[in-house]
Amino acid sequence: MDMAVRSARVALVGNPNSGKTALFNALTGAHQKVANYAGVTVERKEGLIRSTDGRTLSVLDLPGTYSLRARSPDEEVTRDAVLGRLAGETAPDIIVCVADATNLRLVLRLVLELKAVGRPMVLAVNMYDIAQRQGLRIDLDRLAAELGVPIVTTVATRRRGIEELTTAVSAALDAAPFASPASVWSAPDAAALRGAAREAERVMKACVRPPERPDTLTGRIDSVLLHPVGGLVILLALLFVMFQAVFAWATPLMDGIEGLLTAVGAGVAAVVPDGIFQSLIVDGVISGVGGVLVFLPQIVILFLFIILLEDFGYMARAAFLMDRIMGGAGLHGRAFIPLLSSFACAIPGVMAARVIDSKRDRLATIMVAPLMTCSARIPVYTLIISAFIPNQQVWGFASLQGLVMFGLYAAGIVSALIVSFIIRKVFWRGAVEPFMMELPAYKTPDWKSVLFNLWLRARIFLERAARIILPLMIIVWALATFPYPPEGATEPAIDYSFAGMIGHALEPIFAPIGFNWQMVIALVPGMAAREVAVAALGTVYAVADAESATSLLGATLAAQWPLGAGLAFLAWYVFAPQCVATLGVVKRELNSWKWMWVMVVYMFALAYLAAFVVYRISAALGAG
Repeated sequence: MDMAVRSARVALVGNPNSGKTALFNALTGAHQKVANYAGVTVERKEGLIRSTDGRTLSVLDLPGTYSLRARSPDEEVTRDAVLGRLAGETAPDIIVCVADATNLRLVLRLVLELKAVGRPMVLAVNMYDIAQRQGLRIDLDRLAAELGVPIVTTVATRRRGIEELTTAVSAALDAAPFASPASVWSAPDAAALRGAAREAERVMKACVRPPERPDTLTGRIDSVLLHPVGGLVILLALLFVMFQAVFAWATPLMDGIEGLLTAVGAGVAAVVPDGIFQSLIVDGVISGVGGVLVFLPQIVILFLFIILLEDFGYMARAAFLMDRIMGGAGLHGRAFIPLLSSFACAIPGVMAARVIDSKRDRLATIMVAPLMTCSARIPVYTLIISAFIPNQQVWGFASLQGLVMFGLYAAGIVSALIVSFIIRKVFWRGAVEPFMMELPAYKTPDWKSVLFNLWLRARIFLERAARIILPLMIIVWALATFPYPPEGATEPAIDYSFAGMIGHALEPIFAPIGFNWQMVIALVPGMAAREVAVAALGTVYAVADAESATSLLGATLAAQWPLGAGLAFLAWYVFAPQCVATLGVVKRELNSWKWMWVMVVYMFALAYLAAFVVYRISAALGAG
């Protein structure tokens, strides 16, 4: 080995659902950073490891791809990264192609394409334990000889084969010099693609034999989960349980966090003298930011369900189930994964639409993704539901509050299907492209990986609270505090503040939907991040009423808001595009101001209409 070469860049390439990201996590652990590639919003994940011979390896997790032909934006990034064509990026020194051991047929063609690039390569046959359990017989020695690349078997979720993989990478790097990829590789024509497909099929038949006693467990499970009627019932039941759990399981943890925040606030108030500084700490920081942090358990529970369903292998099957329904609404079957990702956050949901090849189908998916109920809405939903919906059981087992939460999620889903149907009918017509997706093998989730991913999501939420919510809450506190009321003032102090002035100025616009000026104030900083609306309400009402605190905010709203106004506030948040970051990502993904403004207009119009209808119906029923 050339002792002067002590570092190298490693690119992980593979088909979607091959376990590539799990392998990346197993290799790098917590030593990874996430950013975006220059000029695009495709996520860039890189981590550093030390190989067995002491070499520093910079590992790059590239988006999943089936071919270097690059039919989607994600695949374009993978192709350009492999070829060293990305601005500000150097070409990788070695490629690790990650293959699903239970489904080698598709990846073999990709391996042949990657070989033509001219870089050293190692094939990591991942999920090898599942292939063995299924009885698949893979002749690894012959496969390595046929492909001309070293092969290492791995089980990423169990961290098996990791040391062997780094050793193989170092050995491949010590091999003979290689050619520049830009001068070697050229896009294959149709004849070359057909030839590669035939060669991949030949290698597959020569090296992989089906099991003598096929594993029928997967087939039996799929016969139930993929049933056109029973499968949909199971999917709806899973979603129902998920939203029930968001309320039921999180309550003890939320109570604990709220009690801690109350104790901290009381302690600060006892130590810090009365005055402007105490108000800043207690009313601005603790009441404001704490009012958002208390919802962390609900967000973690939501992510727990999504991560488990993904790791188990159910997500692709849910997409298959929803294909007929989504196709009828003008959405591609692949849109299910981006839309489901939007339950966590619309930003990764919008970015995940890159897996859709058709530009029109991708546009339709992006335009409706923000209608999915993201985790940032949970604090708003929970606060209003807890304030206005009784905490009681219905049907003997279900929480009424959980049912309302489920209804809000369902409203977002149904509205997304309706809007996508209208988009297809108004802006363009034509059949939706057929849906093809590889169904991954079922596998038991690795709890270490699950907990690690949960921690990453919780950390992102906490960093968001520190980076975005805290500064905003200080601004809201300042607006709600200054200027001081004049001598002899008879109204609450906040009425004379800048926040009161802004709220009162905008109130006539929102009066038809039942919003008071305090609600209007919450909407303004809530454009930066939806959950800030809860913190803003906590700050405004804490300033307006010294006896109010975070723990009593729900009771305060229930006492001061009519039921119709509270329900209208919920309806507003189902549709309103209360997230500037999402709008920015939409603009960058579509490279169009026009479509971003179309989204802003139609979502605000839907929000206003929905809130108006809900408020007026409530008023007519005597709840206004």
